[in-house]
Amino acid sequence: MQEKQVVTGIDCHAHIMAVDLPLTPEIHSRPMRDVSAEEYLSVLGAHGISHGVLTAPSFYGPNNALLLEALRRYPNTLRGTIIADPSLPKSDLERQLLSMRELGVVGIRLNWIKKKSIPDIDSPEYRTLLGLAKDLGLHIELFLEDHLQEYVVPQILTSGATVVLDHFGNPDPKLGIHSPSFQNSLRGLDAGKVWVKLSAPYRLGHLNGVSIKPYIDALIAANPKQLVWASDWPWLSHENLFTYTNCIDWIQSAVDDPAIWEDIFINNPKTLFHF
Repeated sequence: MQEKQVVTGIDCHAHIMAVDLPLTPEIHSRPMRDVSAEEYLSVLGAHGISHGVLTAPSFYGPNNALLLEALRRYPNTLRGTIIADPSLPKSDLERQLLSMRELGVVGIRLNWIKKKSIPDIDSPEYRTLLGLAKDLGLHIELFLEDHLQEYVVPQILTSGATVVLDHFGNPDPKLGIHSPSFQNSLRGLDAGKVWVKLSAPYRLGHLNGVSIKPYIDALIAANPKQLVWASDWPWLSHENLFTYTNCIDWIQSAVDDPAIWEDIFINNPKTLFHF
């Protein structure tokens, strides 16, 4: 058993992977190399960050074996969000989620980006999944196109489960802070119903000169206590375009108040991810 560590920073979204694991159909990315938990922890340590959250990549579907093994090895420094199989009988699904929670799983990911059609969040299977998430204290992490979020987020909120939105809430870069989903995210933050990861600004055009300051200013104005930072390491489909230090500096430099940055970097994710 690891000894408890002082929390010096929490990276709230990263991936580990192995190239020889089977891939699920309809993938939009794939592992380019093996990426171990040990490599990730080494990267964190080199940047003075003590803790991290492993997010299940979409291409393995509900096979969470690699992630769960990492949580077994590093129970005090890592947490995880997994992809669940809603087609399982409720008793089996509940038993599976309970055992995963014991290992440090804190959320269920719905990575529905770039799908030909998204699953029906109103189906009995997903209603069961959302109900179990609420009852077991697992948040729902959502990654979905801007224009589709209005069909999904309200139903998650109605279930009572906590919503965590990936990558600034994934607003349409053409619409910026005026995108409907981003405005809904601001309202959800203001009401204390959603959390937002400040991560992957390159998805918003930041590498091409688009400023993320308006997004961050608006999110902080809505609710700075439910924002967290993440690297999105090792940057699937964006490898070798920037550094880990860039991922920290991009967000920290756009947060004017050091106390708010400390909340985003340490205090808020301690609460959300149960460190």
